[in-house]
Amino acid sequence: MPDLPDVSALLAAAVSGVGGAERPGQVKMADAVAHAIESGEHLAVQAGTGTGKSLAYLVPAVRHAVAGNACVVVSTATIALQRQLIDRDLPRLAESLKPLLGREPVFAILKGRRNYLCRHRLQVDAPEDPEEILFDPQTVSAAGRQVQRIHEWAETTDTGDRDELVPGVNEHAWRQVSVSARECLGAQRCPFGTECYAELARDRAGDADIVVTNHALLAIDALEDFQVLPEHDVVIVDEAHELVDRVTSVATAELSAQAVEITARRCGRLIEEDLADRLKETGEALAPVLADLHPGRMDVLPQAAGLSLAAVRDAAHACATALRTTLQGAGDDAERIGAGRAALSSLEEIHDTAVRLLESFAGDIASRHDVVWLDKPFTDDSRRPVALRVAPLGVGALLRERLFRRRTTVLTSATLSLGGSFEPLARQWGLPATPEESTGEDKPIVWSGLDVGSPFDHARSGILYIARGLPSPGRDGLPEAYLTELSELIEAAGGRTLGLFSSMRAAKQAAEELKGRIAQPLLCQGEDATSQLVKRFADDDATCLFGTLSLWQGVDVPGPSLRLVVIDRIPFPRPDDPLSSARQRAIAARGGNGFMAVAATNAALLLAQGAGRLLRSMDDRGVVAILDPRLATARYGSFLRASLPPFWTTFDSATVKAALRRLDAS
Repeated sequence: MPDLPDVSALLAAAVSGVGGAERPGQVKMADAVAHAIESGEHLAVQAGTGTGKSLAYLVPAVRHAVAGNACVVVSTATIALQRQLIDRDLPRLAESLKPLLGREPVFAILKGRRNYLCRHRLQVDAPEDPEEILFDPQTVSAAGRQVQRIHEWAETTDTGDRDELVPGVNEHAWRQVSVSARECLGAQRCPFGTECYAELARDRAGDADIVVTNHALLAIDALEDFQVLPEHDVVIVDEAHELVDRVTSVATAELSAQAVEITARRCGRLIEEDLADRLKETGEALAPVLADLHPGRMDVLPQAAGLSLAAVRDAAHACATALRTTLQGAGDDAERIGAGRAALSSLEEIHDTAVRLLESFAGDIASRHDVVWLDKPFTDDSRRPVALRVAPLGVGALLRERLFRRRTTVLTSATLSLGGSFEPLARQWGLPATPEESTGEDKPIVWSGLDVGSPFDHARSGILYIARGLPSPGRDGLPEAYLTELSELIEAAGGRTLGLFSSMRAAKQAAEELKGRIAQPLLCQGEDATSQLVKRFADDDATCLFGTLSLWQGVDVPGPSLRLVVIDRIPFPRPDDPLSSARQRAIAARGGNGFMAVAATNAALLLAQGAGRLLRSMDDRGVVAILDPRLATARYGSFLRASLPPFWTTFDSATVKAALRRLDAS
């Protein structure tokens, strides 16, 4: 190994190179990450906003990669952080460390194949898509215009990365110019194999010290038996609070009558007509069966549904077998192979999902690993079909075997400690509940948790106001008392309010009611693209912005435009949510507290993320107001409060409004 400077010297050079200043939490985190990499012990590290956690994990990661000629994978949940790392943090870091390392560190970004433009699909056009019959002519025409814009962009792009196409295009248009891994012809067969954007991205990743990817691709790498990511010995999971949800999403499958019929049409010209017709008929038969089922979680599979799923499974298997034979005789006909692989991909997905759905009901409820539910749109004119969905009850076992047992892993986020402990998220990840807990295994998983704090003085910079005097929230919309309190808080703050609501219905109700009561401009999610609404909110100090889930974690507005964050109620999952309710029941069956392990943990995570919108820079000041009195009165309230930043807390409305008026006047 080359004789390289230690992490502290490299961090000092990196911070100097980006024009910043070292912070104690950043130094502490960098040392801990370096120790984890050297020892092979996993690390969960909570680093508050403003710590500089990206440099704190990138510096030891780069040093390890250069010293050992190794690769480190950095996984993020959001496109925004990927772009920040690739476009800003890593280029400046590489330039700063080059004199000390003896060479410039190499970095690359890698996403799933669907994210890259397919040159072959672009040239030969997508196979005829039977789904187009589901769209009205106006929608199809709009998609055609978007595809034309993609063709124009294709003349100039160097990467073929969908995220570089601004403004973006809808999923229907992008599908016309991209392929999944199953649909791909393969670099050897494809006429454009040497120019393939996805293959070029993989080649760049294979030569990189640091590869930036996303949680979805990390999950695919763990789920599949073939290698997706380049060889690596360390994984750093940023935004780790979202890891479980992203992995669950990748491991979730769905089956609808519409998907079966579309797949039958897609393979109709490629195999014997009677086989395709048989599959089409099973889709037609499935439609009324699903229509008769009640939406929500299914603990028992009705006989009619079971017979229908078995018919779909068998017909899809017969079609796939015939299509594989057809593909073997296709020779070098790339266009026919492309259409065949697209159809085969759909057939395999239909077959595998039907098998999984049928197997999900085997055995008693307590021994099952998957949960099944019927997803039925609320309105008859919705284009979303009635579908059966199947998802894993937990992904901890998968992560434990496919991630933690194979590679040293660092998990980090501004929010990992809930109720003052890493234990709630550790259990979901598949780690022992505490670093000291014995698993009884020959080779136990060893990990440690570290909270490096925040550079913000929360107690002096922010107030947590819990409206203990308001009534508990009900099911019939926001009570009048909530609207009155909200309008008075906004008036005191002079606008400058981010309203985070537990549902879009509540956000829209509040916006409609308050637009006639307050003098300040008020925006509501859904009125424009969310990014544009956030920009308008940030650009005008008086403006308020109301919205739901994506705003809880996706807003970064430092400065005077944001002085008040209002949360209408504790964001528990809906009681009828099929996945969370099944997870609660499974934990309770094992003797645990399902409500605390699932509902309260999820709510604590969202509350902490929502409250974290307030302080985004050292000069920020303001109030987080939670209108739900249960945060103060319920037994679980102490767990939720312990998950929030350590603001100065009050239950007195007058004190809060006076503080907001002083801030507005300053």
